[in-house]
Amino acid sequence: EGALKLKEISYIHAEGYPAAEMKHGPIALVDENTPSVFIVPRCGIYPKVISNLEEVKARGGPVIAIACEGDDRVAELADDVIYVPEVSECMQPLVTSIPLQLLSYHVALARGCNVDRPRNLAKSVTVE
Repeated sequence: EGALKLKEISYIHAEGYPAAEMKHGPIALVDENTPSVFIVPRCGIYPKVISNLEEVKARGGPVIAIACEGDDRVAELADDVIYVPEVSECMQPLVTSIPLQLLSYHVALARGCNVDRPRNLAKSVTVE
């Protein structure tokens, strides 16, 4: 959802990938000019996400992380961290989607995009 919002209002290509897919394509695109945004939940995939974050940093890629308050490990690794409250695993998508939307909003404003009237967007989707 975060990648979609970034495309819709700031016209920047973005793709969302699960942690397990990082080494199957996206890692080849990492360089010092390609920021990666990581959602770092405190759950079973935490070690995998940290490993991916380390891989991006090892290749010189800038990292913006969305992590739970007090996550010192992420603070050591990422260039920038957006902290969210620690909540149950089922609530994490809700608390992490808001920073992604705000990030998209502020990137769009910085690029001079009209966030109130994104181009080529319909208010509804119709099925033919």
